[in-house]
Amino acid sequence: MNNISPEKQRELEKKSSAISLSDMEMFIFPDLIFSLVLANIMSPILWRWRDDPWFTEFNKRGSVARINRLKQYIMDHYTFNLDLETWGLTTQEKELARFNSFIDRETLSKSNALFGYEGDKYYFDIDIRRHFGLDKYNTNVIPYWKTETLEAMTAFSKKPGYNTGAGECVSLAALYAAALFVVLDIPLEQIYLMATPLHSQNFVDLGDGIITNNRRIVTKNMWFNGTELSAQARRAIEHENITFVTHCSGWIHTIYDTATISKATIESFSTKLTNYLATSLTPEILGNFLRQYPEAQNCFVVKYIINGHLHYLPLSRAFAYERDTPFKVTDNTRQQLLATIDQEEMHSAICQQCIVLDDLESYLRQYPVDINSEDDIARLEQRLCSNCINIKETLKHLIAFCKTTPRLPKHSEKQFISQGTPLGIVPGMSRDEIIKRVYAIKDENEYCKMALYAWRDLRNTELEPFIKAALERNPVCIEATQEFVDDTALCNAITTKLTNESIYEETFRLAQPDEVWNYQSGDGLEQAIMLATILKARNPDSAIEITIANNMATLTRNGETLFTAKTQKTISTNLINL
Repeated sequence: MNNISPEKQRELEKKSSAISLSDMEMFIFPDLIFSLVLANIMSPILWRWRDDPWFTEFNKRGSVARINRLKQYIMDHYTFNLDLETWGLTTQEKELARFNSFIDRETLSKSNALFGYEGDKYYFDIDIRRHFGLDKYNTNVIPYWKTETLEAMTAFSKKPGYNTGAGECVSLAALYAAALFVVLDIPLEQIYLMATPLHSQNFVDLGDGIITNNRRIVTKNMWFNGTELSAQARRAIEHENITFVTHCSGWIHTIYDTATISKATIESFSTKLTNYLATSLTPEILGNFLRQYPEAQNCFVVKYIINGHLHYLPLSRAFAYERDTPFKVTDNTRQQLLATIDQEEMHSAICQQCIVLDDLESYLRQYPVDINSEDDIARLEQRLCSNCINIKETLKHLIAFCKTTPRLPKHSEKQFISQGTPLGIVPGMSRDEIIKRVYAIKDENEYCKMALYAWRDLRNTELEPFIKAALERNPVCIEATQEFVDDTALCNAITTKLTNESIYEETFRLAQPDEVWNYQSGDGLEQAIMLATILKARNPDSAIEITIANNMATLTRNGETLFTAKTQKTISTNLINL
C-alpha cells in the first residue's frame, strides 16, 4: 500500500470506510451517509415493512399521522445504542494515521468531539469522556461508533441483552431517511440529513418541517412545546455547528472548499430550516418557554377563581401537576388542570414581586411583541418589572427559545461542483428498479458507487476494501477470543459456538467479523474471514488462505487446514489471500 499514489490511497480508504462506516469516517467522507441510505433502500428487510399489518391503509392518513405511525414502528423495533463495547475502541493516533495525507488533527479538533471539539457546553460541563464511559481508558482512546446497516441494526435482537434491533444516532437517521422513502413514498428530494459533531438528525420538508431525532420525530409545534424531550431534541442544533448536510443531490461540508449540492438547494434548505426554528411570541409560547426554564417559574403564578374569590398557584406547582393529567398550563385546558388541584395548594394573595402569568398573556394579546424588535423587547422588559427574576437574562433565554439560527456550513464560501448523474430514484419504483438504477449509474454518481460497498456487494466490488476493513477495524472479536490461547481450540470453538447463518440474505453480501461475533451468527465464509482477522492479529506474518469450493469455505494457515464450514456465499473470487 505504501507504493500507491495518495489519490488511490484515499480512494481505498473511502471504499473501506463505506464498509466499516464509523462516525469519524462519515465525517471525513460525507458521501457515505447517503450511500448508506441507498444501501438501506435496497435492503429486502425494509421492503417487507410495506406488507406489515401495522401499515395497512395508513397511506390514507395525513403526512404527520403517517410519519408518527412509522416512528412508532421504529420505536417498537429498534432501541438506541451507544455502548462502547459493541464495536470496540481505537486510538486517535491510529485513526489520524489513516487520514493524515488529507486531513489534520487541527481541522478535526474544530468539528469532532473526540479530537477536542467543545461546541455543546452541556457535554463538556459533565466531561465528555466520563459521559461516554471513556474515562477508564487513556485519553487517546476513542470508540469506533460504527453506523449500522439495516441488517446489522435488525440483528441486534440476536445479541445477548437485546430484545429488539438497535442502532446509534447516525444509523437511525439513515434508517429514517430510507424508510420515509420506501414506506411512506416521500421523495428523497424532501429529505436532508444533518450531522453535528455529537449528533445526527434529518429535516423532512413537509408542511412546516419535521425533524427526526434518534427514534423520535419533532414537528415545529413540538420543537416549541417546552418539554424535556423537546429540550433534548433542540440541544444539538442550538449549541453545535452543523458540520455537513447531505441530500440526494449532493452534500456541503464545513471543512471542504467544494460542495456537490447545488447552491439553490442549500439556500432553499437554509431558509426552510431557519423558518422551522423560529416562532412568534404568543401567550402559549411564553408558557412553553417557562415550562423549559425553571429558573423563572417561582416568580410566576396562575390565577383561579374558587367560590367567587381569586386564588393563585405558583407556576412551578402547576407544571408539576401537568405530568399526571392530560391538561396543560399553556393551552385552553388550564382551568381544567387547576380544577384537579386541592384548594390548600392555592394562595389567596401573592407576593408583591410575583408576576401573574394570566395578566402577562393578556398583555401579549393586546400588545404583540416581535422578538426581532429591540423596541418591543424593551417594552416587554418594562412590563416584566420585578425584582424576583433577572429580567435581562430571562429575556435572552426567551428570545433564544423562540429563534434558533442554525450554524450551517457557509455556502457563500464554497465552490459548487456536480455530484454526477442525478439519482433518478423516485417514489413508485420497485426495489428491483431501484437496484438496477444504482448499478446503472455507479460510475457516474458517487453515492451509487459507494452504496455498493456499504451494501457489502462482494460480487460487484473488489475484495481489498472489505478485507482491509476486516483486518483493521474489528477489535471486538479479537478481544473476545483471547481466552482461546490455542488457535486450533479457537477454530473448533467457533465451529460449535456460532450459528451458520448470515445476517445478509443475499449470497453475495458479507458481514464484517465483529458483526459475526456480536450476533453469534455468520455464514461459513464470514466465520472464516472472522477467524482470519483474529489469527492475523495474533501473528501478522502468517500466510492465510480462504478457499471457496463445493459450498464449503476452508481456511488454511501456512498450508495447514484449520477451519472448514458450509457457505452459501458466491463472491467474485474463490480464493482469498490474507
